[in-house]
Amino acid sequence: MMFNDLKILQELKLESTDAFKELFDLYYIPLSTYALKYCDSFSLAEDIVQELFIKIWDEKLYLNFEETIGPYLFKSVKNNTLQASKRKAKYQFIEIEKQVNKLISEEDLDIKHIEEEKKKLYIEIEALPKKCKEVFKAIVLDNLKYKEVASQLGISVNTVKTHHSRALKHLRNVMEIIILLHFI
Repeated sequence: MMFNDLKILQELKLESTDAFKELFDLYYIPLSTYALKYCDSFSLAEDIVQELFIKIWDEKLYLNFEETIGPYLFKSVKNNTLQASKRKAKYQFIEIEKQVNKLISEEDLDIKHIEEEKKKLYIEIEALPKKCKEVFKAIVLDNLKYKEVASQLGISVNTVKTHHSRALKHLRNVMEIIILLHFI
């Protein structure tokens, strides 16, 4: 690709729209696929890649590159996807919190009931199998990332995800959803 990058960049510096289309065609699918590693939506991945190409053209970023543009594209897609995923997660949490607050006000739940449910939740967390409990506490209570938990416990990231999923499934089955949402 480096030879292609060099040729395309030379033409782009002459403001060739054909060269820009060639750059887009060369990298669009690989970048969209790469973005999927960091998000769960192909349409979001495509949007991020398209926005990057628009930025490159509008701001003439291609003028900053001499030999290769590929590493920049992949790094930008990764960073932009992670930022978009964080914004999306934050928005979803805010929406869930609004729904919970609405339910609490509508149902007129008293604090004593919530505290009792909270105690039950902690008892259920302690009753989880050892690894599930360790993983759940690390992710939910200590706010660690899967990779950090995997490193601490000496297990794979997929094993961490499996333990976390099992813990959540168990807790959903035994607890009222409103209390569980407070902790997730």
